[in-house]
Amino acid sequence: MYSKETITFDDFLKLDIRVGEIIDVEFFEKAKKAAYKLTIDFGEGIGIKKSSAQITSHYTEKDLIGKQILAVVNFPEKNIAGFKSEVLVLGTYSEGGVVLVVPDKRVKNGDILG
Repeated sequence: MYSKETITFDDFLKLDIRVGEIIDVEFFEKAKKAAYKLTIDFGEGIGIKKSSAQITSHYTEKDLIGKQILAVVNFPEKNIAGFKSEVLVLGTYSEGGVVLVVPDKRVKNGDILG
Protein backbone atom coordinates (compact mmCIF):
# COMPACT_ATOMS: atom_id res chain seq x y z
CA MET A 1 0.00 0.00 0.00
CA TYR A 2 2.97 2.33 -0.44
CA SER A 3 1.99 5.51 -2.26
CA LYS A 4 4.61 7.25 -4.35
CA GLU A 5 2.44 10.36 -4.49
CA THR A 6 4.13 13.17 -2.63
CA ILE A 7 2.23 15.56 -0.40
CA THR A 8 3.24 18.88 1.08
CA PHE A 9 3.76 19.58 4.76
CA ASP A 10 0.58 21.70 4.56
CA ASP A 11 -1.30 18.58 3.36
CA PHE A 12 -0.03 16.67 6.40
CA LEU A 13 -1.10 19.49 8.72
CA LYS A 14 -4.70 19.06 7.52
CA LEU A 15 -4.83 15.76 9.42
CA ASP A 16 -6.01 16.16 13.01
CA ILE A 17 -4.43 13.16 14.75
CA ARG A 18 -5.23 12.86 18.46
CA VAL A 19 -4.69 10.54 21.40
CA GLY A 20 -7.78 8.80 22.69
CA GLU A 21 -8.48 6.16 25.32
CA ILE A 22 -10.61 3.14 24.46
CA ILE A 23 -13.40 2.99 27.03
CA ASP A 24 -15.68 0.34 25.50
CA VAL A 25 -15.25 -2.52 23.02
CA GLU A 26 -17.85 -4.69 21.34
CA PHE A 27 -17.37 -7.39 18.69
CA PHE A 28 -18.83 -6.10 15.40
CA GLU A 29 -20.94 -9.02 14.21
CA LYS A 30 -22.27 -7.32 11.04
CA ALA A 31 -18.81 -6.39 9.70
CA LYS A 32 -17.63 -8.27 6.58
CA LYS A 33 -14.20 -8.83 8.16
CA ALA A 34 -13.69 -9.47 11.88
CA ALA A 35 -13.73 -6.12 13.70
CA TYR A 36 -14.53 -4.36 16.94
CA LYS A 37 -16.77 -1.37 17.60
CA LEU A 38 -14.66 0.96 19.73
CA THR A 39 -15.83 3.80 21.96
CA ILE A 40 -12.96 6.23 22.44
CA ASP A 41 -12.56 9.20 24.81
CA PHE A 42 -10.61 12.07 23.24
CA GLY A 43 -11.03 14.38 26.24
CA GLU A 44 -12.39 17.91 26.41
CA GLY A 45 -13.12 19.58 23.11
CA ILE A 46 -13.63 16.40 21.09
CA GLY A 47 -15.30 14.07 23.58
CA ILE A 48 -16.45 10.52 22.95
CA LYS A 49 -16.24 9.10 19.41
CA LYS A 50 -16.88 5.68 17.87
CA SER A 51 -14.84 3.70 15.38
CA SER A 52 -14.80 0.31 13.69
CA ALA A 53 -11.39 -1.35 13.70
CA GLN A 54 -10.19 -4.64 12.18
CA ILE A 55 -7.79 -5.43 15.01
CA THR A 56 -9.19 -8.74 16.29
CA SER A 57 -6.13 -10.83 15.36
CA HIS A 58 -3.80 -9.13 17.83
CA TYR A 59 -6.17 -7.80 20.51
CA THR A 60 -8.94 -9.14 22.70
CA GLU A 61 -11.70 -6.89 23.98
CA LYS A 62 -10.09 -7.03 27.44
CA ASP A 63 -6.67 -5.95 26.01
CA LEU A 64 -8.19 -2.81 24.54
CA ILE A 65 -10.05 -1.28 27.50
CA GLY A 66 -7.95 1.60 28.86
CA LYS A 67 -5.48 1.52 25.95
CA GLN A 68 -4.51 4.87 24.46
CA ILE A 69 -4.42 4.98 20.66
CA LEU A 70 -3.89 7.51 17.87
CA ALA A 71 -6.71 8.37 15.48
CA VAL A 72 -7.56 10.83 12.73
CA VAL A 73 -10.51 12.78 14.12
CA ASN A 74 -11.32 15.06 11.18
CA PHE A 75 -12.27 12.55 8.46
CA PRO A 76 -15.94 12.43 7.48
CA GLU A 77 -18.07 9.82 9.23
CA LYS A 78 -18.32 6.48 7.46
CA ASN A 79 -21.26 4.08 7.63
CA ILE A 80 -20.00 0.52 8.04
CA ALA A 81 -22.75 -2.12 8.07
CA GLY A 82 -25.14 0.30 9.77
CA PHE A 83 -22.54 1.54 12.29
CA LYS A 84 -21.41 5.18 12.24
CA SER A 85 -17.59 5.20 12.40
CA GLU A 86 -16.53 8.73 13.37
CA VAL A 87 -12.72 8.47 13.54
CA LEU A 88 -9.97 6.45 11.87
CA VAL A 89 -7.87 4.52 14.39
CA LEU A 90 -4.27 4.25 13.18
CA GLY A 91 -2.39 0.99 12.88
CA THR A 92 0.22 -0.76 10.81
CA TYR A 93 -0.56 -3.58 8.40
CA SER A 94 1.73 -6.12 10.01
CA GLU A 95 2.24 -9.87 9.90
CA GLY A 96 -0.82 -11.49 11.39
CA GLY A 97 -3.01 -8.38 11.21
CA VAL A 98 -3.23 -4.73 12.16
CA VAL A 99 -1.13 -3.46 15.09
CA LEU A 100 -2.24 -0.23 16.75
CA VAL A 101 -0.13 2.93 16.79
CA VAL A 102 0.07 3.98 20.45
CA PRO A 103 1.96 6.51 22.58
CA ASP A 104 4.81 4.88 24.51
CA LYS A 105 3.93 6.85 27.65
CA ARG A 106 0.56 7.76 29.16
CA VAL A 107 -0.49 11.22 27.93
CA LYS A 108 -3.57 13.42 28.11
CA ASN A 109 -6.55 12.30 26.01
CA GLY A 110 -6.91 14.75 23.15
CA ASP A 111 -3.18 15.46 22.82
CA ILE A 112 -2.24 16.27 19.22
CA LEU A 113 0.30 14.37 17.13
CA GLY A 114 2.86 16.94 16.11
